Amino acid sequence: MSNESNSIDDKFKVIISVGDDSGIGPEIILKALCSKEIPNNIDFLIVGSQKNLENSYNNLKSLGIKNIVDPKNYQIYDIKIPFESNKPKKSYGNASFFYLKKAIEIVQKYQNAALVTGPICKKSWALAGHNYSGQTELLAESCQAKNVGMLFTAKSPITNWRFNTLLATTHIPLCEVPNKLSTKLIHSKLDLLAKFSKNYVKNPILKVAGLNPHAGEEGILGNEEEDWINNAVNSWIKHNKGVRLLGPISPDTCWNSSAKAWREKTAPKHDGILAMYHDQGLIPIKVIALNYSVNTTVGLPFIRTSPDHGTGFDIAGKGLAQSQSMVEAIKAAIDLTRDSRLFNSH
Repeated sequence: MSNESNSIDDKFKVIISVGDDSGIGPEIILKALCSKEIPNNIDFLIVGSQKNLENSYNNLKSLGIKNIVDPKNYQIYDIKIPFESNKPKKSYGNASFFYLKKAIEIVQKYQNAALVTGPICKKSWALAGHNYSGQTELLAESCQAKNVGMLFTAKSPITNWRFNTLLATTHIPLCEVPNKLSTKLIHSKLDLLAKFSKNYVKNPILKVAGLNPHAGEEGILGNEEEDWINNAVNSWIKHNKGVRLLGPISPDTCWNSSAKAWREKTAPKHDGILAMYHDQGLIPIKVIALNYSVNTTVGLPFIRTSPDHGTGFDIAGKGLAQSQSMVEAIKAAIDLTRDSRLFNSH
């Protein structure tokens, strides 16, 4: 099918934006939708190029890949973007940008829907004239959402505990992090994390990671904690009595309890951690959760998830891409929407 239905219905829908066609996005989508872990009562709509999806399917079949779905059996909102053969990177970037724009438009038409996005290349977007630091920023602008956050979530296959980490700062150079952080920013991100957690837990337990090694060691290893982060955390606690907030905690130990909760059913559980910068949060997430980690944008009027990896240009078209993170992204989009108060809210 080349277009989405104009009717507003109650059936749960998952809109999938393909991402960059020259990366592994098409492959992991076709593989993920074949997974037995994906519920069979979901109405999927894929936004991308029908021709490119069919070419990916035929290529994977020729490589002997069997566990893939045929895109002809799925609803596809077919977007045809002019391709400049002498500027392929720009063309693929332009296409992936408009796939996402249309997917955002579609997901907001339905009462019960979530968005899953395939990986894009930021450089390709820039070459096409789309100057965003990532998909999160376009999502926020398109939805006119003033306070959004990049949250990584993973559900342990051992304990069924959901592991959540929100980033205070995202795609910026490390040297800019201290100047970007502020009491206002910390408070806004804790508001997001608390709101997200309260959709599932009445009185969540949250943690804040320190910025400096050992959370500054009382000013010996950095002054930010002593100068203002401690006060920022304490002032937020005063106005949020229903949340237990711990921190700032030494970053090298902050995620120790996460590793235990991931592996051990009897280990103490927490509901979310606020990391100060991108790699501080992503390194422990990827080490602990491996391919089960999912990127989630919080603060939108719908749930949006994405695999926590990139475009994989080096393995694209070879049939080598693992699809577990895309499977988890689809599962998380369904679970987070159905389990939260966002369900039936727009």
